[in-house]
Amino acid sequence: MTDTIDFAPLDALNEAMSGHDCDVVRSDGTTIRLDVQQWISAPDAADHALFLDRCTGPTLDVGCGAGRLAGALAARGSTALGIDVSPVAVRLAQERGAIAVHGNVFDDVLEEGSWQDALLADGNVGIGGDPVRLLQRVRQLMHPEGSVLVEVDAPGTGLAHERIQLRVRGQLTGAFTWSRVGADAIADVAAAAGLHGCRLHSHGGRYAAQLTRDGRA
Repeated sequence: MTDTIDFAPLDALNEAMSGHDCDVVRSDGTTIRLDVQQWISAPDAADHALFLDRCTGPTLDVGCGAGRLAGALAARGSTALGIDVSPVAVRLAQERGAIAVHGNVFDDVLEEGSWQDALLADGNVGIGGDPVRLLQRVRQLMHPEGSVLVEVDAPGTGLAHERIQLRVRGQLTGAFTWSRVGADAIADVAAAAGLHGCRLHSHGGRYAAQLTRDGRA
């Protein structure tokens, strides 16, 4: 039986980034195993098709994790910055050659307003439990002609807000709010954030939306 203790979500994230299995525990008690190995592995074909191949200029990787995307961009000579609240993730990203900083996207970010592309991969559009607020913030960080590449859930998911917990090594965090945005809902969510261009892409069962300010995508 898992004991509920005072275990912060950030502590759980640090443990996951260190390679430990991490489960999402939903409010109804069902669990979902996070694909930690994907986070810490090299980019796969879907990462290239949905994100890396679409980055055309300086790129901000929001919630960069272990730096598989920011590191790949750096390896090809592109300007890229990863940002993450997990110091373990930032260290791992730096070890693989990415430029990465420890920080929160809602605080000051380097080169604000100049990023040609911004990445929200691996469900990071759910950060903070308010996708509209998050995309509004990312919009501020972007160049006016830039784009945001957002990984979304499969069509039919809609927009869902839920209270979840994380479980790592038998330890359970307190509940916090997370959001999931489906391919069928991202256009409306983006428009509410002032991003009126939305083009959907899919590869290998994964989906991403390319968002812009002015209706083009």
